[in-house]
Amino acid sequence: MRRELTVHQDAGRPADPLKYLAGYPDRILHEVGLLIAEGRLGQLLTRRYSAAHAIRTDRALYDYAVRLKNDYLRSCGPVSRVLYDSRITLERQALGLHRYQSLVQGSRLKTKNEIRIASLFKTAPLEFLRMIVVHELAHFKERDHNKAFYQLCEHMEPDYHQLEFDLRLYLTLLDRGETLYGTAPAGAAALSD
Repeated sequence: MRRELTVHQDAGRPADPLKYLAGYPDRILHEVGLLIAEGRLGQLLTRRYSAAHAIRTDRALYDYAVRLKNDYLRSCGPVSRVLYDSRITLERQALGLHRYQSLVQGSRLKTKNEIRIASLFKTAPLEFLRMIVVHELAHFKERDHNKAFYQLCEHMEPDYHQLEFDLRLYLTLLDRGETLYGTAPAGAAALSD
């Protein structure tokens, strides 16, 4: 089952604690609700993802993305820029952005690919960072979120859909004001607005 990460909130309504899990079966929502009520959601995620990654700078993120791209998408154009962006928030319904620009250089058409990743991933588990980078790299070949797009994501990261679900749990944890490793990620304040 494919779900896009969308966030909708009416001004007069209280925030839905499971808003990142909209569309999942009631059984799963109930289990997650129990984990939250018992205060075990953070423990579950910490058990699965024991440490945050060390990719904190834009340069390190660029190198990481280029390695993934070279491993799986050799035939695609080069990555011109990869960076963390503190302006990317869930209010804009995004965790990462892929931008491309076509430039005419003489008789050639050159495409520049740029990836921006939300700053909250600076302190997230490496698996979540990998999932979002894989997602944005998949846009190099497939512009739309279609079957071919998700097959490409699964080719680059076989656990893509489990990681997407766990990322939704992580966002739910952050939205509740909790953290996974004791440090609040950059941009976490924007989650609770």
